[in-house]
Amino acid sequence: MFESNHQHTLKNRISASGIGLHSGKTINLTLAPAPANSGITFVRTDINGFAVAASPQHVGSTVLATSLQVGVDSVATIEHLMATFAGLGVDNALVEVDAAELPIMDGSASPFVFMLESAGIAEQPATRQVIRVLAPIQVRDGDAFIRLEPCDASVFSYSIDYDHPVFKAHAPIAQVTLNSAVFKKEICRARTFGFLDEVEKMQAMNLAMGGSLENAVVMDRSKILNQGGLRAEDEFAKHKILDAIGDCYLLGHQLIGRFSGHKSGHRLNNELLRQLLAAPDAYAIVDRCEVSPMSAQKAQKPHPASVNG
Repeated sequence: MFESNHQHTLKNRISASGIGLHSGKTINLTLAPAPANSGITFVRTDINGFAVAASPQHVGSTVLATSLQVGVDSVATIEHLMATFAGLGVDNALVEVDAAELPIMDGSASPFVFMLESAGIAEQPATRQVIRVLAPIQVRDGDAFIRLEPCDASVFSYSIDYDHPVFKAHAPIAQVTLNSAVFKKEICRARTFGFLDEVEKMQAMNLAMGGSLENAVVMDRSKILNQGGLRAEDEFAKHKILDAIGDCYLLGHQLIGRFSGHKSGHRLNNELLRQLLAAPDAYAIVDRCEVSPMSAQKAQKPHPASVNG
């Protein structure tokens, strides 16, 4: 579906429940089919009239997660589900949730992949369009940066840099050329991560009340606390790529270009998208069939922007 020239939606409605990362309460989530050219829409069933389209301009808070805001109300932690829609090639869907955040599930996108594949994905007659990057765009905050550059594929690379023994012992850089197979095999199982002392501080402020070893990789000052450790040597960097894929899909189309990030997060991701949309000469919206194929060797070539600014 990812490489198809046609739009896709879900075949059937599907529901699941899970814990909210910050509220610690049980949250009910339903994914449903949507018409062609309607995009991804989030509806809060606990608030009458709350419906918001996935868009960079609708992003409110980017602290700890990406949220979409309508007036004073919002829905947060949307990035893992958005990444799943992107990775599996779902263009149109209705997301219904009865709380101010989506359930965190296991901290990765793998449960959402299961939901979409269980619901089934249906082709729609409308033509799929993509956003093609035509000129470099970069945002920076100190030594953190993100860069978009022209490329004939959807390439994401990310490098992390933490002064911590666990990060020094694991791969700090990851890069993928995105398609459905790569998303399911290499990206979707990468979990969110954090430090025990930070979790304890947030819980003292009634945040991260649902955070646990069941839905995040947690570290103390020297080691990983989760039994079994990491799912992959580059799980930390792969999770940051997962977040970036989800944030970029707020554009409403698959991104054809090279995304390179270093020590960045949701705030810079959103700033990058807004700068891209504000520079009409830097991108073009084209039919998916107009994108020329790219050799795997060229797409996978390491990129220096992954390790320096």
